[in-house]
Amino acid sequence: MEKKRKEMEKAKSGLRLAMEELCLCSSGDEKEEQVQVKAQEQPRSSTMDLLSVSKQLLHVLDEIGPTLLVLRQDIQQNIQRLQDLHETDSSKYASLTAIVTEEVEQGTVKKTKSCTRAIIWLSRSISFSKCLLERLLKAPELSLSEIVEEAYAKTLKPWHGWISSAAYKVAVKLLPEREVLIALLMGNCQDFEDLTEDAKMLAYAVQPMLEEIDAISVKHNLDKLKSS
Repeated sequence: MEKKRKEMEKAKSGLRLAMEELCLCSSGDEKEEQVQVKAQEQPRSSTMDLLSVSKQLLHVLDEIGPTLLVLRQDIQQNIQRLQDLHETDSSKYASLTAIVTEEVEQGTVKKTKSCTRAIIWLSRSISFSKCLLERLLKAPELSLSEIVEEAYAKTLKPWHGWISSAAYKVAVKLLPEREVLIALLMGNCQDFEDLTEDAKMLAYAVQPMLEEIDAISVKHNLDKLKSS
């Protein structure tokens, strides 16, 4: 039974697993209407939510391969930093607001290795992935490089310095074909319609979290933080 369960988990797409991590899908046969009601009744923007979605994003990037290695390394480092803090006191640091507020009070919020920076950059990476996925599924006339360029311009480019921008330009040249990426995102037991529904539900699920992080950033004048 355990072996079968693991095989089923492996076959699921990263999007489906991300939704389940957010507790929006307690079972595979739940109807979309029920899922949406749950999302409305239980808006969650905790530290664990951000970590869960970010880890699933890493799984997707692993499937794509070394193309977006720089983005993957950045996400991994930010996950580790935030996770290490959370593990020191899971109750105290259950809230993203609590983490940022503490660093603001300590005067460490803008330091290179602050957890606040990790939170902001994880949010931006998720926004980039969300934008890319939406355009991938809604704009079949665009090439993958065009879609990535559009998503990058909207979400990451304004905050990237010349080093990060240069790394991005190299990564774009190594992107797989559009059809290859869609197949990787679907997993072993999905079709395109399932992928579209999963993408829509995941975007719906993460939006409150992204909005909360944006609000925290604006409140503390951190929304313009840039990388090198």
